[in-house]
Amino acid sequence: MKLRIVPANTGFAWVKLGIQTFFRQPLAMTGLFFMFMAVVSVLSVIPVVGTAISLVLVPAATLGLMAASREALNGRFPMPTTLVTAFRSGATKAQPMLILGGMYAAALLLVVAFAGLVGSASAPAELQEGAQVTPEMAIQAIFNNPGFWFGLVLYLPTVMAFWHAPALVHWHGVSPVKSLFFSFMACWGNKGAFVLYMMGWVGVMFMLVLVMGLLATVLGGSQALGLVVYPAGLFIASMFHTSIFFTFRDSFVTEDSPTLPAPTTGDDA
Repeated sequence: MKLRIVPANTGFAWVKLGIQTFFRQPLAMTGLFFMFMAVVSVLSVIPVVGTAISLVLVPAATLGLMAASREALNGRFPMPTTLVTAFRSGATKAQPMLILGGMYAAALLLVVAFAGLVGSASAPAELQEGAQVTPEMAIQAIFNNPGFWFGLVLYLPTVMAFWHAPALVHWHGVSPVKSLFFSFMACWGNKGAFVLYMMGWVGVMFMLVLVMGLLATVLGGSQALGLVVYPAGLFIASMFHTSIFFTFRDSFVTEDSPTLPAPTTGDDA
């Protein structure tokens, strides 16, 4: 296995492939993402340990959604069991994924803890006086909090380290610790493509906001808008998670995984 460096415009191709593959199996991809969110929501209700357990399962769920994208790409309907791909091959595969999940939970909780230490210990005064809080006031309070920016600085390398790690651990037998290194290096090596990838999804979200605003105007205001916001957000989130598979597929060249489609863009490093 070796790193593949792709052209920066591959980032836009990943967005396009994610959307196209989603529409091959829209109900399945949306349903699987909804199932994942439902499980996380239920676990989060459990006092003390619920949030930690839900974080531990995030890498496994990410792998399941990547496997579902591969199924849809190959013309197959992703079954609900695809979401638990990480746990269907016995303890040999499940144990490293749980270790990776524990590392992810610990890393994210540390990011939140350090951001809280750097940030304000209490809400800004204008939010404590009992006056009505507007969205603009809340947004300003968040962006003026140094803890937000410090947390973001810590979160970005964390995301890079865990981005490809689930697929590396499960599909290629890389140890959890090594997978973090390989994933970070792959993201860094293809940083141009990932910047355009994220910009592409920001553009998709912007277009969605414009369409929803137009629908609200045509159909009768905020009540009509409320009916489409959640489904639209669910579809966009499902498309985004569908596209993650392609960022992994095109970032590595492997000789022992014939089931993975060959990269369609870029040259070998």
